[in-house]
Amino acid sequence: MTGLPASTASTASTAGPAGTRASTAGPAGTPAIRISEEVAQAVADGRPVVALESTIFTHGLPRPRNLAVALEAEEQLRGAGVVPATVGVHAGVPTVGLSSEQITELAAADGLDKVSLRDLPVVAALGRHGGTTVAATAFLAHRAGVRVFSTGGLGGVHFGASESFDESADLTTLAATPVTVISAGVKSILDIRATLERFETLNIPVIGYRTTKYPGFYVTDSGHEINFSVRSPEEAAAVIDARDRLALPQAVLIANPVDPAKQLPPEELDGILARAWAEAARRGITGNASTPFLLDHIQRDTDGRSLEVNVEVYRGNVRLGGEIATALAARAGGSAASSTGA
Repeated sequence: MTGLPASTASTASTAGPAGTRASTAGPAGTPAIRISEEVAQAVADGRPVVALESTIFTHGLPRPRNLAVALEAEEQLRGAGVVPATVGVHAGVPTVGLSSEQITELAAADGLDKVSLRDLPVVAALGRHGGTTVAATAFLAHRAGVRVFSTGGLGGVHFGASESFDESADLTTLAATPVTVISAGVKSILDIRATLERFETLNIPVIGYRTTKYPGFYVTDSGHEINFSVRSPEEAAAVIDARDRLALPQAVLIANPVDPAKQLPPEELDGILARAWAEAARRGITGNASTPFLLDHIQRDTDGRSLEVNVEVYRGNVRLGGEIATALAARAGGSAASSTGA
């Protein structure tokens, strides 16, 4: 991992540049969280805001597609009247609401850290740039008061975890972070059955969007059933409000399947995954190195078609995140009006 030059890292300030405000809530020594003025004002006003993670453009997509997708997601939300809050670490400062210039800088930088929740204090103290995972993004979004977070796929339980204990930090973080996460399921390389069992154990509700078939990221149906579904953004917002009224600590997961017409052909996916796993075993690739290797292998095996599905998945989740955030804001506005009238 490569740190920033000392001159760059030293420019980070808890006061923040113009257009940002810094949050230093928490015990002494906790890294400051910089919240953009736009995001902070939208949260204060009760307007819809959607958090977006940065690893999709720092680690997940090739250049220059990564930057185009990141900026397109922000434009997509703005076009729907929703404030985007792209989350990342810039010069050691965890930031909710990266500027376009900061997104461009992170998308072009080499040697960036992939920052999960456990890594936040380290990269903050060392003044490094980083892309935030689902776990870190969910935590920072919640600290900033952002209730909805759209991503591509979640982390989960890896095959062989009964011996390796290889589970994503997304699981335990989401069990203790009351945000709403819209995804197309967990990554296809994971043990989906075991992941759904862990969600149940951790009391994390998994709700299909207009389906009870749990999506498999690249495919609409992973072959696993879930118990509940919602038919509209308004129903999703009602579930989220009920969670909050009960003061429950966990995330609500909305599983939003990719359009069947745009998925990878399901009959191909098993063979693609089998070849990817076999190649990883042949090369002795295990642990943290396995996920990027497997995803890269899938992209090459499909001649880039998996990349197009990945982008389509993300677009759909950003769109639905904006709709749910808008429905939540409308519910909050209606509640406030009722209180005033009473």
